[in-house]
Amino acid sequence: MSGSTGSMMVDEDHVQQIELLTGTPDSFGGVSVEIKNPMDSNLFGDLLRASISQWRQKGTRGVWIKLPIQHANLVEAAVKQGFWYHHAEPDYLMLAHWIPNTAHSLPANASHRIGICAFVINSKGEVLVVQEKNGIFKGTGVWKLPTGVVNEGEDICTAAMREVDEETRVKTEFLEVLAFRQSHKSFYTKSDLMFVCMLRPLSSEIQKQDEEIEAAQWIPIEEYAAQPFVKKNPAFDSIANVCLAKKDMKYTGFSTLATTTRSGKTSTLYFNNQDLKQPLSSDNQA
Repeated sequence: MSGSTGSMMVDEDHVQQIELLTGTPDSFGGVSVEIKNPMDSNLFGDLLRASISQWRQKGTRGVWIKLPIQHANLVEAAVKQGFWYHHAEPDYLMLAHWIPNTAHSLPANASHRIGICAFVINSKGEVLVVQEKNGIFKGTGVWKLPTGVVNEGEDICTAAMREVDEETRVKTEFLEVLAFRQSHKSFYTKSDLMFVCMLRPLSSEIQKQDEEIEAAQWIPIEEYAAQPFVKKNPAFDSIANVCLAKKDMKYTGFSTLATTTRSGKTSTLYFNNQDLKQPLSSDNQA
């Protein structure tokens, strides 16, 4: 049986041979288990109960169980043993359990959703704007900057270029992060971080995405900023003023530097290089 191993367990009444779940120890005194093969929920409950007993004897603290969606029949058995939902993805559920009789110190699930707002301005001082077919802007006639959500494993700068391409087919080059906005309870209970990204257009012809975009065009940035909706909403007005200042060369945002972490993972540093006495290089590690 995948994910289990034979071991001798002792209870108050007798000694019995029983299978135990196998797991991979982590750096924080915990263990991670991934269920790969189907099994009966009652059997899984017995395995889990016996495994928790042994983990407790070994001083294990946190237990993580990755449960693929095809094994959803095992959820109830895990919950009965004290596991709770930590997070879910389209193809699996992550369950967590804290063995000691103390307040748990397991890290919480991701707290924020990351989004982008694309400020694409051409040499004529025109900004790329769209009207959306869905959501709160549907039917309002408001021209807005292209926005979207950053995908898992995607850089903010890459997400901004991708969203503009998807909504308008305008090709762009990332220049700077101009600002970012934080809000709370924006997506169910999750907070939201939206990064305002300045992009240089590499093409001008617009081919709007019919599914989501009602209209798209280039308009003078002053016309965008003067819309009644923008002027009446402090967040939109503030972003528009930042964009206007950048257009007039009175504002410096954050450029990118491709670098690596100590473990060798790729990383992107966003920084303001205006006052640096010497330029950073990609050899620097974050």
